[in-house]
Amino acid sequence: MRLTLADCFDPTGERFGIPTFPWRLAPDGYATRRQLRARGLRPGGQDVAAQVLRPRRRREPLAAYLYRVDLARPVRPMTPGRAVALAAALTARRTCPVCRTDAGYCIPTSLGMCATCAFPTNRAA
Repeated sequence: MRLTLADCFDPTGERFGIPTFPWRLAPDGYATRRQLRARGLRPGGQDVAAQVLRPRRRREPLAAYLYRVDLARPVRPMTPGRAVALAAALTARRTCPVCRTDAGYCIPTSLGMCATCAFPTNRAA
C-alpha cells in the first residue's frame, strides 16, 4: 500500500479504523510506549488510541501506536524479589551450558554455547 504524507492524516479514523496522523505530527495527549516509559508511565491495559504512519518508498509504511497519557498508570516499582529473579535470569543467559563458566556476555541462541566452546582453536598447530 503506497501512501503519501497527506494520506496519513485521518484524525477521525474513517480510513484506518483508529485516528491516524503523519509521523511527528501527533497531537498532545498521546504517547508511544517508549515515551510513556520515559515519563515513568505504562499503558496500563488501555487499547491503542491512535497511530502515526511514516510512508516509505518501496515498503509498507512504518506505524507507531499511541496511547492516551491521561489514562496511563505509573510503572510498577522494582521489588527486591523481582530484582533477585532478574539477576538470576541474566546470570543464566551468560552461563555457557557446555563449560559452565560465565561468558561475560549473553550467549547467542544461534550458537547455544559461548564462542570459546563453539569455535575451539586447533591446539595441535
